Amino acid sequence: MPTLPITKENPPTAKLACVMVGLPARGKTYVARKVARYLAWLGHHSRIFNVGNYRRETVGAKQKHEFFDPKNPKFAKRRMEVAMTALEDMLNWFEHGCSSLDIPKPNGPQSPSTHWPTTVNGKNAGGAGAGGAGWVGIYDATNSTKERRKVIYDACVAKGIQVMFVESICDKQDIILANVKEVKISSPDYVGWDPEKAVEDFMTRIAHYESAYQCLGPEECDGKIPYVKLINVGDQVIVNKVRGYLQSRIVYFLMNLNITPRSFYFSRHGESVYNLQGKIGGDSDISPRGEAFAKRLPGLIKDNLGVETRLTVWTSTLKRTRQTAAFMEWPQVQWKQLDELDSGVCDGMTYEEIEVRFPNDYLERDEDKYNYRYHGGESYRDLVQRLEPIILELERHHEPDHSIMIVGHQAVLRAIYAYFLNYSLEELPYIKIPLHAVVKLTPKAYGCLEERFTVDIPAVDTHRPKGAASPTLAPLRKLPETTDQRMSTSQLDGPAMVAHLPVFRSMSSLEADRTYASSPRPSTLEL
Repeated sequence: MPTLPITKENPPTAKLACVMVGLPARGKTYVARKVARYLAWLGHHSRIFNVGNYRRETVGAKQKHEFFDPKNPKFAKRRMEVAMTALEDMLNWFEHGCSSLDIPKPNGPQSPSTHWPTTVNGKNAGGAGAGGAGWVGIYDATNSTKERRKVIYDACVAKGIQVMFVESICDKQDIILANVKEVKISSPDYVGWDPEKAVEDFMTRIAHYESAYQCLGPEECDGKIPYVKLINVGDQVIVNKVRGYLQSRIVYFLMNLNITPRSFYFSRHGESVYNLQGKIGGDSDISPRGEAFAKRLPGLIKDNLGVETRLTVWTSTLKRTRQTAAFMEWPQVQWKQLDELDSGVCDGMTYEEIEVRFPNDYLERDEDKYNYRYHGGESYRDLVQRLEPIILELERHHEPDHSIMIVGHQAVLRAIYAYFLNYSLEELPYIKIPLHAVVKLTPKAYGCLEERFTVDIPAVDTHRPKGAASPTLAPLRKLPETTDQRMSTSQLDGPAMVAHLPVFRSMSSLEADRTYASSPRPSTLEL
């Protein structure tokens, strides 16, 4: 298949400016945060440049609707200056890699100067070409006129950055009003305001933008712009001239996005025989205590599900999840993608056995658990890629009276939980998902409500903290490897064991919902 010529419109590096377009209260920031979280979970560098946050920092939050009147030249000039400051920061980020993974906390805006540094293998990264992953800057503003959009497009193309516009259109007044009441009047712009007056002021602000708003069209920027139009929160999606991997991934994600109220339930399988023996992987049966949990699980779910809500249970293809779901009366679906992380040649071993037979590999996994790949098996990074279809299926689920429950495995549920709760890739392998407990997640506008339920049936603790390698192995960190200390390709077939790829720092989001991740982590076994 012929490839596109390398031009300023189609630069060779994976740098993409995703430019939001739309009137206020149309879900632009919601979409921006979802896209940023999705890309970060997949391992790409992403940052949101929210012009509203820049405005609050430079001119203050308490600006009445008059500030947004396009007929007022003084305020129009000030808003343009703020927008250009945000654009300049985004261009500098692409060039110098100043920061990444800027996903603001749900409780209020984040200062545009606050961010987390990009890291690659624990060291500061360079510019947007570093690390091998894609770099996506999300420019979050109304960008309501063709003139403004052309300024943004020209500035990005001049720097060799691809541009894709994402326009959010909504003409359903009930959705708009609900968004204003739920999200907008609780923002810093309306601290201390009477709620009714705040709604009135914001609706007047919307009217100011409507008076000058111009919808995206294929003729803009000489007919070269890729764009996506989201109409009424996913009722209709229009795609124009989208090309390349990053643009296609974003479009595919947006096509599965919806705002339907729904909840998901997650539970590990009941305690297994391998859990009791301290072994990893395998396809063992559940233990007697695991079976007792399986018998109690349907009652726990019924108590929390509600009479009118239907349920579908998803399991892996492995026996321990199917046996755990065997007493459930709801429809069940088996997913190969939900199988536990493949431990390759270490399948069926205990950690003590791995430590003795392959001490250097044992240490390497302890030092970089997310990127470490078992020989002939998988890494957590591989697992995340495998689980992408599961995430998209959960995102597209749009039946408010129909919940989904996943009976899964520790590593698998860690990866899914990290997506919804904004954990960094560095933290993901250490999230605590105990046996004989159920997690209920309810996605909200800018976060996720978490509830946990436990069953009073004992089980082994399979959580293993970071740095759990034996102190006796410390000298091996500096010694040359021998063929006895490492699984070499001369002994075994399969890919290289360790893939050193970018590792990100914490996204520092939703701290209030992360009780288990911050709790003590006993030194026991896990995948």
